[in-house]
Amino acid sequence: MATLLRKIGLIRLHNRDTEDPKHHHNHRGGGGQQSASLRGKGGSKSGGHKQQQQQQQQQHPGGAGDSSPGPGKGKGKRAAELAPRDKPPQPAGAAGATGAGGPRERAAGARAGPGPAVAAAAAAGSLVPAARQQHCTQVRSRRLMKELQDIARLSDRFISVELVDESLFDWNVKLHQVDKDSVLWQDMKETNTEFILLNLTFPDNFPFSPPFMRVLSPRLENGYVLDGGAICMELLTPRGWSSAYTVEAVMRQFAASLVKGQGRICRKAGKSKKSFSRKEAEATFKSLVKTHEKYGWVTPPVSDG
Repeated sequence: MATLLRKIGLIRLHNRDTEDPKHHHNHRGGGGQQSASLRGKGGSKSGGHKQQQQQQQQQHPGGAGDSSPGPGKGKGKRAAELAPRDKPPQPAGAAGATGAGGPRERAAGARAGPGPAVAAAAAAGSLVPAARQQHCTQVRSRRLMKELQDIARLSDRFISVELVDESLFDWNVKLHQVDKDSVLWQDMKETNTEFILLNLTFPDNFPFSPPFMRVLSPRLENGYVLDGGAICMELLTPRGWSSAYTVEAVMRQFAASLVKGQGRICRKAGKSKKSFSRKEAEATFKSLVKTHEKYGWVTPPVSDG
């Protein structure tokens, strides 16, 4: 047994001694180089990874391993979280007007009524007609005051004016003269008629619309004077009227129409005492305007009078 163990030991020593020492050296050196290279690669990798982590930490102070968001993400998240808190609550009226909220909110908004802006717009709209009417009244008043002054300065006393119930917009105008060669002038002399009395009422939009004019006395026949004292003259209609016409010019045109139409003072018993009425005059004027708009107008010029 001892002899067998010694033989096995000798065989092992022989095998160890017969091996190439260079082989052992190379084997060991190659392994060292390989391990060194592996260590170098691992170190470079770990070093590069650490360098990348340092760059990321410089760019993002939160750090790569930090779970907190970066500056941009943090601000966006905070803004999203704070936005609902910062939004002011809407009143019930606003919610009802915009249709937001539930049925109770919309009902409360409907009961609250329109907002202040809507109410202000409605008030401004209601003031427009009042301001316009006031402006028209001022224009009419200034124009008629000037007309009265011009008539008062007439040297031939062709016409004179009296205000009805002290109203600047309702005049009684006396026509004192017509063509002295006319039969109407002779009738006035024979009947001791000093003037022909007319009534003029001025609308709200005068001088842009004509006055309504009618004869009051005496009772005339022909001369373009119709039932109720209505006067057939185109310039007294909206179609023939111009804001440049004055009361004096209208009265001179009327005097010429009386003469051209062979106007006479009515002397028939009973009929001459009957006075003209405004209602009848207005109805007659509307009828004749419709007729002449259909068939045309014929108005004598002032030179014919």
